[in-house]
Amino acid sequence: MLPHAARRSSRRLLRLFSSTSSQRPPPALSKVLVANRGEIACRVLATARRLGIPSVAVFSEADRHSKHVALADEAFCIGPPAARESYLRTDRILEVAERTGASAVHPGYGFLSENSGFAAACEQRGIAFVGPPASAIRAMGDKSEAKALMAEAGVPVVPGYHGEEQGEEHMQAEADRIGYPLLVKAVMGGGGKGMKLASAPGQFMDALHSARREAAAAFGDERVLLERFITRPRHIEVQVFADAHGNAVYLFERDCSVQRRHQKVIEEAPAPGISAEFRRSIGESAVAAARAVGYRSAGTVEFIVDVDSGEYFFMEMNTRLQVEHPVSEAITGHDLVEWQLRVAAQEALPLAQEQLSIDGHAFEARIYAENPDNNFLPAGGRVLRWRVPPGAAFFENAPLRVDSGVQQGDLVGVSYDPMIAKLVCHAPDRATALARLHTALAQLQVGGLPTNVEFLKRITQNKEFQQGAVDTSFIAKHEGELLARPPPAAPVLALAAVAWLQLAVGRGGGGGGGAPGPWSLSDSFRVNHSFSCPVAFSHSKSGGEHELTVACQPDGTLLVSGAHDSSSGGGGGGGGGPRPLVVSGVELSGDSVSAEVDGQRLTASWCLHSHGEEEALDLWINGTQHQFRRPVVRRWLRTGAAAQAAGSVVTPMPGRVVKVFVSAGQSVAEGDPLVVVEAMKMEHTVRAPFAGTVAELHSFAGGQVEEGHVLAVVALAGEAQGGEAQAVAAGAA
Repeated sequence: MLPHAARRSSRRLLRLFSSTSSQRPPPALSKVLVANRGEIACRVLATARRLGIPSVAVFSEADRHSKHVALADEAFCIGPPAARESYLRTDRILEVAERTGASAVHPGYGFLSENSGFAAACEQRGIAFVGPPASAIRAMGDKSEAKALMAEAGVPVVPGYHGEEQGEEHMQAEADRIGYPLLVKAVMGGGGKGMKLASAPGQFMDALHSARREAAAAFGDERVLLERFITRPRHIEVQVFADAHGNAVYLFERDCSVQRRHQKVIEEAPAPGISAEFRRSIGESAVAAARAVGYRSAGTVEFIVDVDSGEYFFMEMNTRLQVEHPVSEAITGHDLVEWQLRVAAQEALPLAQEQLSIDGHAFEARIYAENPDNNFLPAGGRVLRWRVPPGAAFFENAPLRVDSGVQQGDLVGVSYDPMIAKLVCHAPDRATALARLHTALAQLQVGGLPTNVEFLKRITQNKEFQQGAVDTSFIAKHEGELLARPPPAAPVLALAAVAWLQLAVGRGGGGGGGAPGPWSLSDSFRVNHSFSCPVAFSHSKSGGEHELTVACQPDGTLLVSGAHDSSSGGGGGGGGGPRPLVVSGVELSGDSVSAEVDGQRLTASWCLHSHGEEEALDLWINGTQHQFRRPVVRRWLRTGAAAQAAGSVVTPMPGRVVKVFVSAGQSVAEGDPLVVVEAMKMEHTVRAPFAGTVAELHSFAGGQVEEGHVLAVVALAGEAQGGEAQAVAAGAA
């Protein structure tokens, strides 16, 4: 169940943007179908409900109980979990539209949002496509054609090659002409898919082949283009809007420079440190780009800005609403989905360029189910705890806004995108908005699966980011700081040990369930001696192994030995280490635990769950999430000599096997590629943990695998190597 603050915010959906929306009548749309899922579907449905437009949701079998289904007036199942059999089925979606009498279809983002065939099919049936014309999608979807159109329209473009000749020798020659470093990009690409960097001539062919494979898998088109790589780029994009009456405006810019693998992490509006003249120039260039393709509805024109020269170059146009559109809504005060629906109903834009202005500053942080400690690999799982910051508004312009399609108990990142939520903070100035974002991240609690929350918090505390002086290399440059793994303090370790014991007592029930008696009491009473219990666990972030002992005293207090951190200077396990910590007043409730540790009162929220072959305890203390793990012994696990003679190589993320390099019985060297797993259209190469022989192979091309699936078993070449034998390959190529 959602907490009280979240339920209260959910009831405010009908008032979405009411303070900034005029009292105009609703657009002339009889019913809108949302051809999407998750957060963006909920976002569109909220505006439709506020405007009084009846709505229709579609869902796959995996989303039967999802939040967007409950928000719609009508909902229809369109197929199995796989997107290609449900959310990408144009025929089924249009069948529901015709069956329900929907006069408009909103595609959201992703899936069919930039599919020109889908837009054309809607138009042919007399259904308004809430987006641009199919011709504009086609023009901007082909990156080579788009670059040529932009050059014609006078929009600056990056030097490169966008031709049809795709032979390897010709591409190598063009790459040498442009010079290095350069980017190899899928012609139909987007979101970093099918994009590879070649820093030197010897790297070009590998980059070309890899980009083509990803492009073919993601877009069904392996054509690529080449572009000069700007050494110190900023990623600045402009929100544009156009209608069917010839009007077009820009709603200012967003800075999306904080990225990893070309995926945006934190976005902000307006872009820091730019002049009014630069803002006008890049805005007008974006409008010129939209006009060049006869654009309509919301769109985003993305630019690369050379930090050294101050020049900007057209990169691509996203012919849809962007994930980060809430920061533009925050600084302008306008509901962009409402604008989309009105334009789809053939209305003119509500405002002219001179009527638009910037109010304050806004940040958006994307919360993902991913593991920053494991190369940011997707880490799908069930959301066992979901607590948003107090006072947060859902899909509503406010100092703190949460856009999410997730509810507690949902599975995330298994069948679809691993994004859990977006936190959006708005304030009169940048410093205040950033401080508000940091506080919100500290108050957010997501349990049951790895997330990037702690990573995002460190970004907000980085001095360079606070000054607004960042480019797209920011994360790589500060990787050590942003991925720091500080060990937990001794009091936190002590509280974790005590919490684990208390939870074990609670699960044990204290005895047989008959009449009350001495055996049903959990007060640690023993004849002639005190009760003590060892508690061993690891800290998942720092990788530290901790062996503690909890001893119960006659007065009811607990002595915890072996709790130490880097500042306490002792070893674990008691003798010769730091003095035991005194713990008293332990209170364990449904989702919180508190105790006095050496006189300091600590209170934490907790969540206990399984993770593979381990039991995990999440504790949120003073705005920081700690996760502790201990193994769960299963009798079918390899033991003894068998465990020392083989290395189980498991997939580090759920996905699809796209290539198998080895066969059973084959000899491999350490680091040799074994299997390529594709997750979210990105390829990850899993490699041999050591030299040996492939004793078992449990992979085949096209097979679907869950996180932790054993792909192969590698037997050591020679004698057993102890701890190296049981290995998990988690490195991506």
